[in-house]
Amino acid sequence: MDPQQPDEPHITSATLNDVARVAGVSPITVSRALNQPHLVRPGTLAKIQAAVRETGYARSRPPPAAADRSKLVALILPTVANPIFADMVQAASDKLTESGYQLMLGLAGYELWREEILVETVLSRRPDGLIVTGTLHSDNTRRRLEAAGIPIVETWDMTPHPIDMLVGFSHEAVGHTVATRMVEKGYRRIAILTANDPRAARRNLGLQAALARQGLNVIATETVPVPASLKLGREGCARLLADHPEIELVVCSSDTLAQGAMTEAASRGLRVPGQLAVLGFGDLNFAAHTFPPMSSVKVDGVAIGALAAQAILERLGAAPGRMPRVTDTGFQLIERGST
Repeated sequence: MDPQQPDEPHITSATLNDVARVAGVSPITVSRALNQPHLVRPGTLAKIQAAVRETGYARSRPPPAAADRSKLVALILPTVANPIFADMVQAASDKLTESGYQLMLGLAGYELWREEILVETVLSRRPDGLIVTGTLHSDNTRRRLEAAGIPIVETWDMTPHPIDMLVGFSHEAVGHTVATRMVEKGYRRIAILTANDPRAARRNLGLQAALARQGLNVIATETVPVPASLKLGREGCARLLADHPEIELVVCSSDTLAQGAMTEAASRGLRVPGQLAVLGFGDLNFAAHTFPPMSSVKVDGVAIGALAAQAILERLGAAPGRMPRVTDTGFQLIERGST
């Protein structure tokens, strides 16, 4: 799939037979290892566990009995200060409400230890399903989620080894696409203005890798705390320009930072994009209405939220259909006046 044309989600899944093939054993042996590991020789068990990780296989968890259900699905976000998550929350809530479920929201910040504490607290409330943001978790969190016995959906990222189900897109591919297109447009002196969050870091690594393949390096990277704000964007851009006035393009980890960078450029009398181009991420509702209109990377938060909720409901038997384990919602680079 072309990552710039995410018209249809890309879906993949692994089966028990896939695990058996990779491990070099029979499907019956795989089933025994997953359900009665004490009956399987340690060497064989180790091979099967490695094959499960390699294929990304996850057993279907039976839905809890109707009498035992809480009718709650929890959604763990890093923050509500970033409006990029709003569409996902609303879409997930709408989808769950249609089937008689309610959304319980938890905020974990951007530190793994905070997520670990929150996951434990949320699971103590016995939700019927859990949607988490991202795929980077502490070892303790990952073990806790794997043992939770409820449907789990990781979102906003891609990984070959999801805990259970996954709905998201590749941040590395975003970086590749941005780098390739901006170089095509003639930009060579490129800087990064980024918030300190792991998904932005993945995009930045993808961008840098794609530039390196074309013999280019990022001139400078300015990192600001989370959550991002217009103020931090303006201050970060000012520091970049003070140290590197030759910068042609600032690639920002959010539209909010990009708006701050454009404001700082205007305050200095710099023409955007003639003297300084700016690219955001998220395509928030104001991006098309800045002056000039902001170029950005559009992600489908509505689809992520709705599909994550749908995956939970299907597993619980509360909605028809059978979503596979991994759904790639893609992204689109939207070029406007700022680049």
